[in-house]
Amino acid sequence: MLDFALEPPLPQVLTVSELNRLAKDLLERGLPLMWVAGEISNFKRYDSGHCYFTLKDAQAQVDCVLFRHRAQLLSWLPQDGARVEVRALATLYEARGKFQLNVEALRRAGLGALYEAFERLKAKLAGEGLFDPARKRPLPRFAQAIGVVTSPQAAALHDVLTTLARRLPRLPVILYPAPVQGEGAAERIAAAIGLASARRECDALIVCRGGGSIEDLWAFNEEVVARAIRACAVPVVTGIGHETDFTIADFAADARAPTPTGAAELAAPNRADLTALVLQFGHRLVRTSLRAVEDRMQRLDYLSRRLVHPGERIRNQRVELRHLASRIAGACRRELEERGWRLRELGVRLTGAAPDLAALARERAELARRLREGARRRVESAATLLARLDAHLKHLNPRLVLERGYSITETADGRIVRDARQLATGDELRLTFARGRADASVTRTGGTGRDA
Repeated sequence: MLDFALEPPLPQVLTVSELNRLAKDLLERGLPLMWVAGEISNFKRYDSGHCYFTLKDAQAQVDCVLFRHRAQLLSWLPQDGARVEVRALATLYEARGKFQLNVEALRRAGLGALYEAFERLKAKLAGEGLFDPARKRPLPRFAQAIGVVTSPQAAALHDVLTTLARRLPRLPVILYPAPVQGEGAAERIAAAIGLASARRECDALIVCRGGGSIEDLWAFNEEVVARAIRACAVPVVTGIGHETDFTIADFAADARAPTPTGAAELAAPNRADLTALVLQFGHRLVRTSLRAVEDRMQRLDYLSRRLVHPGERIRNQRVELRHLASRIAGACRRELEERGWRLRELGVRLTGAAPDLAALARERAELARRLREGARRRVESAATLLARLDAHLKHLNPRLVLERGYSITETADGRIVRDARQLATGDELRLTFARGRADASVTRTGGTGRDA
């Protein structure tokens, strides 16, 4: 017996496109979305808005692509040599069989830890209720003095002072100096806020600084600053960085402005607005006063028309009394007439409803006659029926039959004899006649017919 080895089937032949597509699917399914750190080189931004660059370290490099809709979200422009961290998906560019990273987010290296610390502290303080809107205090509408916590050399102080001088020139401004970045800045900012709270020299406190990177603004992300703001005895408004910058101090403050200039605008009213408001109130006061005077004048005219001589009032009242007396007399007369008509109407209805005694007597007599006649006829009918029944009963009376010559024959034991065959010769019989009885003895019996 011979053994034949079977040849293995030929493998499927793939095209290059199918191979690259298969490799791309394996990469995207096998490698998760990840953060990768490295240095940017060969950065290019095309007119389409898409960005292409190489991410490298000392031993290797990888091509990266950042599409326009994600590049637009960056607040800074990446440059060659920048140390970055990218959140990307490993994939394969099928057309060229090129391994690359599809970048979804990009940040400067080292910022990831800062962002994580920011989110942890934010969640912690929010859990304690430090950011609760119910704890926010309204800013005073007309502050008597404004306090500012910032660096004396900061451009933000110049912006705040310029804005306050423009909006309300004579408003006192008290500076509580503190460094806004660097080692120990957070503690000194918190101390300045505590000093302003203890002195109570101002009605509102501005905590501000100009724009910068997240490292520059980090002093305002410290827990000590957030707690100092919430513990401050006066309302606090923050103006830190630019409109897109948010710090922990902004969440803890009673009000947040996008810039230091905006914070000054929130803390102090505008002199032009106040002047316009005063003029508006003045015009309203004048109009109100004028309307009040006009109302008083009109009321005086009305009262003067009502003011008459007492004699004239008495005459008018007499006329009114005579008119009322006439109305009362007329009303009484009409009431009496109406009641008279009503009484007559009731009399007519009562008369119509009175019974006719003569007619009732005649009806009673007729009913009595009919009753007697009916009783007589009923008695006569009953007598006739009784006579007929009596005649019938008499017709059936056996004594009347005996009167016609018949007799009743009985045997000795009292049985009625109706047939001669009931008898035998020598039987004793009793004969009953219409009047009296007789005994007999059978001497002979004969036929049963009429002739017998």
